[in-house]
Amino acid sequence: MAFGDVKTASGLKELDKFLADNSYISGYVPSKADLSVFEALGKAPAAANVNALRWYNHIASFNAKERAAWGGQALPQAAGAKPTVAAAAAADDDDVDLFGSEDEEESAEAAKLKEERLAAYNAKKSKKPVLIAKSSILLDVKPWDDETDMKEMEKSVRSVEMDGLLWGAAKLVPVGYGIHKLQIMCVIEDDKVSVDELTEKIQDFEDFVQSVDIAAFNKI
Repeated sequence: MAFGDVKTASGLKELDKFLADNSYISGYVPSKADLSVFEALGKAPAAANVNALRWYNHIASFNAKERAAWGGQALPQAAGAKPTVAAAAAADDDDVDLFGSEDEEESAEAAKLKEERLAAYNAKKSKKPVLIAKSSILLDVKPWDDETDMKEMEKSVRSVEMDGLLWGAAKLVPVGYGIHKLQIMCVIEDDKVSVDELTEKIQDFEDFVQSVDIAAFNKI
């Protein structure tokens, strides 16, 4: 199955079809066969050729030194002709020795290169920031009666310190008969702060706090 001139629409279409089932032009590691087609293309294929574009970007990610170390054989090109899949298959057959006579040094070098690139990818991936799950909580803290010192109540509530807890704005909201409740906002890291534990710590201020309710709870 030849794909002819890869600069033509039909040739590029055949190349894209071939790369749907193959990672490389020849074999299982990048080789001079890939470099032949890469240079014949000259530029990235259109986005519609998704398989060819994936392959092209992958080959382009290697620098000149890495490409020079690739084994295999460049695809033979007739005057003015471009590489074909048939030529790639022939080159692949030449490279594979069913009786174990493959160039061991070349194979070891390709394996080492693959291992180094995998290690570099894993190192880069490990440096990506980890998403921290957080929640925004609005608490209703109710006093015993209208004689409760609300400033001291708020001061006591804010004295609660936990790793992953950040207190926000607060206000007094009338509930009737001269009694006000304290509405206070906080942000917590879900993996570090238990809402039940937080409300229990606030309720421990028995001189001020009658009860604690969650007025609003939103994931950030």
